[in-house]
Parts: sequence; C-alpha cells; structure tokens
Amino acid sequence: MKYVDGYLVPVSNANKEAYFEMAKIAAPIFKENGAISVVETWGDDVPDGEVTSFPMSVKLNPDETVVFSWIVWPSKEVRDIGMKNAMQDERFKPFEKAMPFDGKRMIFGGFNMLLEE
Repeated sequence: MKYVDGYLVPVSNANKEAYFEMAKIAAPIFKENGAISVVETWGDDVPDGEVTSFPMSVKLNPDETVVFSWIVWPSKEVRDIGMKNAMQDERFKPFEKAMPFDGKRMIFGGFNMLLEE
C-alpha cells in the first residue's frame, strides 16, 4: 500500500527562491531513495479560518506563505528506509545550518493512502 509523507510549512516570502532551490535539491534525493513522487506547492488561495485553517495551524505571519508538500512512497517500509537514507545524504548538509523556513512551526506526518484516482 502506498504511503504519503505530508508537510505544511510557513515560508517567508523573501525566502521563496531559497525554498524552491532547496526543494529542487531534495526531490531527486527522495526519488533516488525510493519515492514515487515529490510535490511542492506555494499557497495561492489559502484563506484564514474562524476556528482552524492552514495559516492558523502554522501561526502564519503577514510576510509568509503556507507551503503544502507531500512525498509518495510505494510503502511505509520503503519510506522508513528511504527517508533515513535521504536524511544522511551529503547534499542536505548545507541546509542543516540555514533552513529557508521556520522548522519549529512545520507540521508533518505519515499517512496510509486510502484512495488514489
């Protein structure tokens, strides 16, 4: 059964290009380690909610945009091994000191896929 890692991240608008550059480095690393696909999206129509919303969930600041991303893996087993190996890849080293987003407000999780049409 396919497995999905999902991410919701607040990114400063000034860091959009830096985030995009990081994503272009990360995607091939994940795919080399078994991912089927990697999707990165930059918020466009992401309204504030009254009770909850994407902006509220990451405590979005006025100068930030919500990024919604996911990685599809063939299975949780492939993901567990692939993610571990990907995180050890030397190409990630430059981002250990300077991530282009606030990781403390990042929301992430792993999901079993129920439906894919």
